[in-house]
Amino acid sequence: MQLSVIIVSYNVKYFLEQCLYSVQAACNNIDAEIFVVDNASADNTIEYLQPKFPFIQFIKNDLNLGFAKANNKALQLAKGKYILFLNPDTIVAEDTFLNCINFLDNHAEAGAVGVRMIDGSGNFLSESKRAFPSAGTSFFKMIGLAALFPRSAIFNRYALGNLDENKTHEAHILPGAFFMARKNVVLQLNGFDEDYFMYGEDIDLSYRIQQLGYKNFYLGEYAIVHFKGESMQTNKPEYVKNFYEAMSVFVQKRYKKQSAFLLNMSIKTGRLLAALKYSFSSTKKIKQPFHFLLLGNDNDTQSAETVLLAHHYNYQKTADLQQAVQIISSYKNPAIIFCIGKVLYKETISFVQKNKNKCAYFWHKANSFSIAGSSCRNTAGEIYANS
Repeated sequence: MQLSVIIVSYNVKYFLEQCLYSVQAACNNIDAEIFVVDNASADNTIEYLQPKFPFIQFIKNDLNLGFAKANNKALQLAKGKYILFLNPDTIVAEDTFLNCINFLDNHAEAGAVGVRMIDGSGNFLSESKRAFPSAGTSFFKMIGLAALFPRSAIFNRYALGNLDENKTHEAHILPGAFFMARKNVVLQLNGFDEDYFMYGEDIDLSYRIQQLGYKNFYLGEYAIVHFKGESMQTNKPEYVKNFYEAMSVFVQKRYKKQSAFLLNMSIKTGRLLAALKYSFSSTKKIKQPFHFLLLGNDNDTQSAETVLLAHHYNYQKTADLQQAVQIISSYKNPAIIFCIGKVLYKETISFVQKNKNKCAYFWHKANSFSIAGSSCRNTAGEIYANS
């Protein structure tokens, strides 16, 4: 078997539904298996999805085991030559998996690969490629120099800002949202370190893969959507706490004492500044209703129309990707719903990158009854569903 896809889920059944449809398309012509590990969701994730995806292996946990333990549980059952750890709030293209597999097949030195990730508005996510944290990189980020000089090899080293985001590069850290690795390498390392509950696991695994003598590669030519705001709402104090605690665990485990002391001081300062930023930016914004444009042919838009009508939303339709840009230019608070059928996932991802921030974007597989998207990387996404 070529590939085992492992997805850990927690209370995101509709995002996961749309993710699985894209994963299913990406597994065509690949000998693959798919695992969904549900961490005791309260939204009946498995009961809702299992009838829709009978070919997927669902694992139901009675408790929230966290990211590392849940992934490792499926890893023990996986049969693929390669393992893909994938977040549930992602949309992948039809050729994403095959492109990554081909790279690993042709580069024996590669232990793992990641891809270019964009948010639900089309903006590049800098965590797609990163360097290992250091006191200097943390300091430059905290005082704002990384943001002022995003292409600098010095001031924005942590995000590898000097490397072209659209090309292939060696990268120290690959994100857990899309992390494809050789199974024999991951098993040799006993999977993710279970000292982490959430956040930091990908940094640690990336580090240990390189300690074995392998390289990690970022494949910037291939893009996926990672809504991000749904799985990690970065404007919440819980995120700040969990993220910086995970960084401290990594530093204590993998760095020498002197370096660890300096970096931990930076981490503590960063946590304080992030908490202060949250306290000044937590005012909720009132969401205005979207003006929806359904993109797809009549057969593919029917199920989306049913969902929108049930919620009393108005919409227009077009089957022309090029015409869509012209139509939304006249809308107030526009949103495009990609109705996947004749329109391909790869086409929609390319469209969003070319037209980033022009409107909100949503995905809907034809004949499904949920619509999922996120117009902001720091807040929960929007769902419209009939279930």
